[in-house]
Amino acid sequence: MRILICNDDGYLSAGLALLAKVAAEFAEVRVVAPESDQSGVSNSFTLNRPLSIKNAANGFFYVNGTPTDCIHVALHTMSDFKPDLVLSGINHGANMGDDVLYSGTVAAATEAFLMGIPALAFSINDRSGRYWETAEKAVATVLSKICTQQPDQPLLWNINIPAVTPESVQGYRVARLGRRHHEQCIVPLDSPRGETMYWIGGVGPADTSWQDTDFSDNEAGFVTITPLTLDLTDYQQMGAVSTFLQDVQW
Repeated sequence: MRILICNDDGYLSAGLALLAKVAAEFAEVRVVAPESDQSGVSNSFTLNRPLSIKNAANGFFYVNGTPTDCIHVALHTMSDFKPDLVLSGINHGANMGDDVLYSGTVAAATEAFLMGIPALAFSINDRSGRYWETAEKAVATVLSKICTQQPDQPLLWNINIPAVTPESVQGYRVARLGRRHHEQCIVPLDSPRGETMYWIGGVGPADTSWQDTDFSDNEAGFVTITPLTLDLTDYQQMGAVSTFLQDVQW
């Protein structure tokens, strides 16, 4: 089995190294990751300049582009490595609820899924670095299962690991995506030239009125797994839109 690994935190990320280490216990591994932090870039392509791919001292390959770029470069230029599975992560910080629309971690897995390859995105709900042992065990458990029962069709799973010790993990739970309060703030500042500049601030807190979501289950100590689909059609609205248009003439 062959596993391609990517992330959005960059090729020197501790989470990426851990994911590659665990995956190597189950399969032949190749890492193709961004040269620098690409958090929040979603599924963006780099179209205004050429891309390069280089081999780092740690054996990983890195691309001067986005996670989506990395997946395309790996799949279209490395004819010697055709992956059976793509892993993305382990992201430093959770990717739950609305986050999946912006996440570069999820985007790398999404791109593989669109190209017909099963893909898993891993994130840990922590930035302190204290719970890598929990992450290692969670990844190993999921991979031991999926590598022995390889999926016969593409799948896209978003997996979030709680910020607890291994002994405190409550188990695995399939969870729907939650929602956030949209309180994303804009922080103004002055440049040395007196121009007003802006930082986009942090995202809002989880909406606790939504129960049984990835937010609530992860907070309760569960490793959450959310199967994702990319069909954005609102099927419940189709009848209403048809009714709205029934008297419209061209």
